[in-house]
Amino acid sequence: RQMCIRDRDMARPELIVMLTWNDKTVENAKELFLESKDAPAKFWGCEREGISEERLRDLITTMRNAGKETFLETVAIDEEHCLDTARIAAECGADHLLGTVYFDSVQKVCDEAGMTYSSFFGLDPADTRLRGTVEDIVADAKRVETQNIWGLSFSGFRYVSGDPAELIRAVCNAVEKPLTLMGSVNSYERLDVLKEVPNLFGFTIGGAFFEKVFGETFPEQIEAVHNYLLKE
Repeated sequence: RQMCIRDRDMARPELIVMLTWNDKTVENAKELFLESKDAPAKFWGCEREGISEERLRDLITTMRNAGKETFLETVAIDEEHCLDTARIAAECGADHLLGTVYFDSVQKVCDEAGMTYSSFFGLDPADTRLRGTVEDIVADAKRVETQNIWGLSFSGFRYVSGDPAELIRAVCNAVEKPLTLMGSVNSYERLDVLKEVPNLFGFTIGGAFFEKVFGETFPEQIEAVHNYLLKE
């Protein structure tokens, strides 16, 4: 499986277009992708939740046939569900697994399939929110980083115990492995935060595109975000 993710220039974070809204893959994900595939985005993904395995396999195959790198995300944190998602991602031919908390069993499936694995850190198991001190969350990120994973993922803008921008900056400065920020990138001001921090591989946008935050159509919004990232 050929992937360019490992060799990319990390000067600017990459947009990962997610065909998801409210943590579920949308019903018309394939049609929406086909309408938008020529927009300037190489990285595309969806959630395990909200889509059958058969339709998921078809969606990922369609994306990869169009030359895209594919991401499958799950918000689940129990080992059984995480492992099931990793196996499905492998069977569907996904390039990258986002989310789950770290499990050796999940890492093994990813290794065998040639998928990268970027796990969560710092989550409150009660509701999977990021809460607590910045120092504690950074410490957990550094702990998870010692595992044999490609990168880490976190919903920094959903931090509920303080300033999300402060947490994002602290994590990005403390962690050496590539980071993916997931969710709630819904303004140009938040894009400014992401353009400033080091070591951020990429960030997902799903809901904001469905809410037309950056324009009217999906392709227009992808292009708007892409162009904004290139601005000095």
